[in-house]
Amino acid sequence: MNRQAQAAVLFLVGGALLHAGATDLYLRYVKAGLRPMLLVSGAVLVVTALMTVWQDRRRAGGNATHDEAAPLNQSPAAPDNAPLPPDQSPAAPDNAPPPPDQSPAAPGAELSPPEAARAEPRNAPSPTEAKQADARAAPPPPKEPHAHREPRVAWLLLLPLFALILVAPPALGSYSAVRSGTALQPPYGYASLPPGDPLRLSVVDYATRAIYDHGRTLAGRRVQVTGFVALDGDGTPYLVRMALNCCAADAQPVKIALAGRVPPVLEPDTWLRVTGVYTARRTRDPVNDGPIPYLEVTAAQPVPTPADPYDESWNQ
Repeated sequence: MNRQAQAAVLFLVGGALLHAGATDLYLRYVKAGLRPMLLVSGAVLVVTALMTVWQDRRRAGGNATHDEAAPLNQSPAAPDNAPLPPDQSPAAPDNAPPPPDQSPAAPGAELSPPEAARAEPRNAPSPTEAKQADARAAPPPPKEPHAHREPRVAWLLLLPLFALILVAPPALGSYSAVRSGTALQPPYGYASLPPGDPLRLSVVDYATRAIYDHGRTLAGRRVQVTGFVALDGDGTPYLVRMALNCCAADAQPVKIALAGRVPPVLEPDTWLRVTGVYTARRTRDPVNDGPIPYLEVTAAQPVPTPADPYDESWNQ
């Protein structure tokens, strides 16, 4: 692609990053803490694209000015009736009389052999042969640079950009959750729980306290957890939240098994706000044999998909 096309691609990529960073769309790709870096990257790409276009136009304008000024350096051709320089004399016409010291040869007079040899040119080339010799001796004309045209298929690189701008991909859901093992990890410590009833916790916070703290900080407390529904192969319902370190590419599920007053009909990817109490019951993930705690459900209600569908609490 030429520089103009490259500048267009850079501008579209930068505009897409600015659009995603200015809205909640960026939360489908990266965690919330990367928003400033996303905006700065988009601004840098847009400025780079504009500077590329400006430099190309400036270079093109400089070449045009040079081409227009080139004829001014040429000296005008002398007119036909211009006087000759002092050191040049006009050529004698064909009918001019011979010089005084030379007399025309008398008709019928024979020239001596030396004079005849000087009078007749030896091996004089014909005009055609002279032109061919000059053509062979002349250097070959310079070759014009061959312009390589870019393949049209290169413009297909713009399709992902338009898809990024026009189509917002959905967040990872139950399809990825049931095919990946739980990513629950032991925490470095446990923060003090605030007062309140019910106590609002993330899926990651409840699961780590239930498994690795054995529910000590959860005993006697009602908790409220929000996540989406995922159904195992045997129909076991899970409340899941995809936890990530940096971006959606490294997102992994953390699961809570539901028991008690579970709604009779559950659709995968439905977001629920579940209220319940801690139970010591636990199971193993069929994918990676990881630990999965249970939550004894007392109430559940559907909720809209949150603006940030991922959980970032496990790496904070």
